Amino acid sequence: MKITLVKKILADGTPCKKCADVLEKLETNDQMQFIDEVLTADERDSDSAGMQLAAKLNVERAPFFVVEEDGKEPVVYTVYFKFAKEILNQKTSEAEEVQEIMNDNPDLDFI
Repeated sequence: MKITLVKKILADGTPCKKCADVLEKLETNDQMQFIDEVLTADERDSDSAGMQLAAKLNVERAPFFVVEEDGKEPVVYTVYFKFAKEILNQKTSEAEEVQEIMNDNPDLDFI
């Protein structure tokens, strides 16, 4: 299994806040050891490795994780808690997953 993390640099050159938060979680939980490759999607450079991978996989948000296994299509995770739960087998709560989804999609609302 190969796990790639793609983080983003914004057009003004600053790191993506959510990317920094996810990196902090990975480091705090000693999960960086499971990440095989870290790519940067630099909004100032459409040829950056992360931007190319995002375009190839039709991913429009960062950070994201790409999980590749032999003989299978790559699986993309745009929600850290779902990735941590399903791939790293870390216990996460549904509330954490929902909160991250809501933070990423302010246009959504619960009924």
